[in-house]
Amino acid sequence: MKILAIDYGDSRTGLSYCDRSESIAAPLGTLFEKSPEKRFIKIKEKISEIGAELIVVGHPVNMDGSKGPRAKLCEELAKRLEAETGVPTVLWDERVTTVQAIGILNETNVRGKKRKDVIDTVAATLILEGYLDYRRKKAERESQDE
Repeated sequence: MKILAIDYGDSRTGLSYCDRSESIAAPLGTLFEKSPEKRFIKIKEKISEIGAELIVVGHPVNMDGSKGPRAKLCEELAKRLEAETGVPTVLWDERVTTVQAIGILNETNVRGKKRKDVIDTVAATLILEGYLDYRRKKAERESQDE
């Protein structure tokens, strides 16, 4: 199944995708757009461009499980994307993806403007990797139960 993952932000939105094999999450890039409506249109264009069959939206719940304003925005985005594209959409807990992304960029010595430009794409890729791992483990459990 072709899956698109989104790390939704106010001015930068990271995107990642996988092909039907679901073997690896690949970075798709960062959308730089401050206008919420233009950002939404660009996301819809990417969904169409890659032929996404599922959308995974990073859901930034707080460490205690509560939801802040950003989590609610992501929930609204997921609902609207599903309603307007017809593509099923899921929310995926992204509590530690930005911290992981920073760690990866530190290890690869990516700094300054370059870091700012790619951190959201790295976060989207980590969101998708987490979701793909979940799907694999779920499929394994289901096959063992048969």
